[in-house]
Amino acid sequence: MTNTIRRIAVNTGGGDAPGLNAVIQSVVIAAANRGWECYGIRDGFNGILFPERYPQGGVIRLTRDKVRGIGHLGGTMLGTTNKGDPLHFPITMPDGSTREIDRSDEILTYFATHQLDALVAIGGDGSLTIANALHQKGLRVVGVPKTIDNDLDKTFTTFGFDTAVAFATECLDRLHSTAESHQRVMVVEVMGRYAGWIALHAGIAGNAHAILMPEISFDLEQVAAKIRARDGEGRLYSIVLVAEGARPSDGHRELLAPAEAGHAERLGGIGERIGQALAERTGKDTRVVVLGHLLRGGSPTAFDRLAALRFGAAAVRALDEGQSGIMVSLGLTGVDYVALEEVAGHMKAVPLDSDTLQTGRDLGICFGD
Repeated sequence: MTNTIRRIAVNTGGGDAPGLNAVIQSVVIAAANRGWECYGIRDGFNGILFPERYPQGGVIRLTRDKVRGIGHLGGTMLGTTNKGDPLHFPITMPDGSTREIDRSDEILTYFATHQLDALVAIGGDGSLTIANALHQKGLRVVGVPKTIDNDLDKTFTTFGFDTAVAFATECLDRLHSTAESHQRVMVVEVMGRYAGWIALHAGIAGNAHAILMPEISFDLEQVAAKIRARDGEGRLYSIVLVAEGARPSDGHRELLAPAEAGHAERLGGIGERIGQALAERTGKDTRVVVLGHLLRGGSPTAFDRLAALRFGAAAVRALDEGQSGIMVSLGLTGVDYVALEEVAGHMKAVPLDSDTLQTGRDLGICFGD
């Protein structure tokens, strides 16, 4: 593998997150400053796999002019998808059944044919697993960690997380006043998949009275007891924050849709279930608020914007240094390089002995255990 680079590509995959445009902007400018051309792949790898869908081109040239002023915008100018994993691509058979095939060689062929020397892959666990597979097949790849869920291993944080927590906290601030006015229980469901980072951080910052998260199986009677205790003290309202992947000790996670070919299962519905159960157990007027995709939208915070710009520039520096098969990782003192194989398939859950979790317990927050 030669170190000479003239053209690179960048793509965004999985769920969107505030800060994606800032990474793209940083990659394009840092590449241009080295005399490299940069190209953007539309909608994950769909721009390569489905060129017929893109009359203006599934892979587009990115210049300084095209990325000027996008760093503060939410979403991604390239589009994204969490369907159609090229390693397990779903196809419909003549009998109507579905099976998965590997289309990753088509991506390698495209890079070779169009003389693209490297890929900056921006995404979460699924996207970086794909990136690692492409690297193992010979493509020069550097990954950039992205997820509002903060569940990627080997990085202190991921961009998008701070923005999601800030918005969830603001929502809790608003719900305190209306819940207190009506003496209600407010159950607030947030994203996070199988990790409770958003719920934990927003719950503590937003003064929730109970936080239910995937790492701690909960007993709903403990939450009801917390609400009754508050009532007994004259505090006639309660805020219960629930991560979408939270699971009762005697049950299972709530799903909006099961896993299918080319797509992971969709979590959701736990808020409604808990709201109904708490209303029955406490007799209190209960309302449920699902923040859902509101957590993904909007402009990135200054922290996430800076982290995204640092990640993009670091990815280009890594390629310039001859690196491949690595993810740029935010450490406590700077940006590090971590092997993709150490990241792919490894979820970062909230440690049960973490200082943040212990802080919640010291503040008297109920975790349902």
